[in-house]
Amino acid sequence: MKEVYRSLCRTEASIPLFSRDWWLDTACGEDKWDVLVAEEKGNILAAMPLYIPHPKIVSMPPYTQTMGVWFVKETEDTKYTTSLGKRQAVCKTFTEALKRYPSFLQNFHYKITDWLPFYWEGYKQTTRYTYLLQHIREPDYVWDNMSPNIRRNISKARDKFQIEVKQDIPLDDFLRVYALSFKRQQRQPPHVDTLKRLITKCRERGQGSLWGGYDREGQLHAVAFLVWQEGSAYYLAGGGDPAFRESGAHSLVLWEGIKDVSRYTSIFDFEGSMIAGVERFFREFGAIQTPFFTITKNERSLVYRVRMKLGI
Repeated sequence: MKEVYRSLCRTEASIPLFSRDWWLDTACGEDKWDVLVAEEKGNILAAMPLYIPHPKIVSMPPYTQTMGVWFVKETEDTKYTTSLGKRQAVCKTFTEALKRYPSFLQNFHYKITDWLPFYWEGYKQTTRYTYLLQHIREPDYVWDNMSPNIRRNISKARDKFQIEVKQDIPLDDFLRVYALSFKRQQRQPPHVDTLKRLITKCRERGQGSLWGGYDREGQLHAVAFLVWQEGSAYYLAGGGDPAFRESGAHSLVLWEGIKDVSRYTSIFDFEGSMIAGVERFFREFGAIQTPFFTITKNERSLVYRVRMKLGI
């Protein structure tokens, strides 16, 4: 089915970025993902990519916000009750196929609002949040809807600290400042090799770039890795040098990046966070809180889960 899905990805623009075959090849590894496909009379109705890091386990790949079920767009005259019934029937076939994976975790795209077929099969749901900035092709509108705090930070970085935002900065510069953000929290940045592969692939495809804010002495204050497709742009990774936290450069870097990616899409997805400080930062850009579902099922024994965690 992967070849069928690869062919679909070449022709269907509505498949979200994180569910596209090239993204999965890069984030998961070509041999670590599969896909469920529902067809009717030779026509594809829906698809559900799966990241399979270990046998019988479905999970989320690094730096991948959401996956879940993609449905083909229906005609405008399709009745709601007909559409819902067909989608639930498709999900029923997928839950049957998923029985061979006792451990399951996926974040569903925020456009998936019905998870009942999974509930009926014993799956559980946790609501999470992303933050969507609409109308980014109207910068004055976005600016007016920002909090005064974010506007002050942007103005301070630009006028007081004379931060210049540059696009397509060197990968090593980005990774150094990205790591510093984690060092302040006494943590290591996760899955750096995967992040490098995604940056390289997105740059090759013209669907991602690195932004950085430099002062007049050439010191890099803040960085951001943004990716995009027609449907949305995403803030995938970034941060700031703790030594320059007061400059406001992170806000300016994101603002300039958002304006730039508006060439490709009208929506910017901050990807959200359940961490209070990060959530507030994204919200203050004027982004709209938008729920999405984390769907889970785990029938493995406690002993098995401990062994998997310990790698034994």
